[in-house]
Amino acid sequence: MSIELSPRPTTALDVDELSALTRSLAAQPDLWQPLVRFQESGRWWTRLDSPPGVDVWLLTWLPSQGTELHDHGDSAAAFTIVAGTLTEVRPTRDGELVPQLFAADRTQTVDPGDRHDVLNTGTEPAVSIHAYSPPLTRMTYWATAPDGTLVPSRTVDTDEPESEK
Repeated sequence: MSIELSPRPTTALDVDELSALTRSLAAQPDLWQPLVRFQESGRWWTRLDSPPGVDVWLLTWLPSQGTELHDHGDSAAAFTIVAGTLTEVRPTRDGELVPQLFAADRTQTVDPGDRHDVLNTGTEPAVSIHAYSPPLTRMTYWATAPDGTLVPSRTVDTDEPESEK
């Protein structure tokens, strides 16, 4: 797969550029649909071809599969839902976790340092395309402390869209 973007191959893309990239890929199902797989043991993912300075992933989600509350370190991100529905959970400034349900064709952005969780709370499988720039290298996972504040529970070095627990 060949993706053409602005002539800035070593410069990180911002969330708007990442959104355009994931929407463009979503509109080309012949590039990703043959790769779709699901597994009962947890979310499944595979890397897609991408321009320099960007990682692009195809992720699949069976009902009840999801991530934990996390950030992407210094990476910006965007994801487009190409099939099914996904729920994204983000904390408010007060630490309250607020869910939003997104259907296919929705693109969501994640600025560097933003915390979120993504889950398939529906009854049907879901598929999404995610892009990270600069490529993902570190994720911090967050937990709710007894006083209700969010605290880091662990930080992992990773180049995949989720670390092993």
